[in-house]
This record gives sequence, structure tokens and C-alpha cells, in this order.
Amino acid sequence: MTPSIESIIDKMKTQPAGIRPSEVERVLEANGYRFVRQKGSHKNYRNGFGDVITIKIETPLKAVYVKDVLKRIKE
Repeated sequence: MTPSIESIIDKMKTQPAGIRPSEVERVLEANGYRFVRQKGSHKNYRNGFGDVITIKIETPLKAVYVKDVLKRIKE
């Protein structure tokens, strides 16, 4: 069973240092971001307005990436 987007966002808010890259990818895709490219360990996502966000793929993600995603999706 996969967690819902809302439950992942709640987890991102309460424990930003314990999020897996796959969870952030699901949240980004649910909010209109699409995978654009990968260079090394960094993945770029872009939304329909041209906003690009770069995520360094490591488990768990650093809190700074999680907080940036929350800010960009207005959570």
C-alpha cells in the first residue's frame, strides 16, 4: 500500500530529514512537476510555468531539499 500524497506532505512537514527521494518525486509529480533530466546524482523537475527544482538523490534527503519542495508547492 502506498501512502497518499497528503500523508507524505504531512510527513515532510513534521520530519523533513527523514524523507525518501521517491516520496518527494511523487509529491512533485502530483503538483505538476515533470522529470526533465538527471546529471550524476541530481535530478531536475520543471512545472508548466518553467519553475525548475533540483533534487540531489540520496537517502534520506537533506531537510533543505524537502523544505524547498514544500515552499514551491505552497505548503
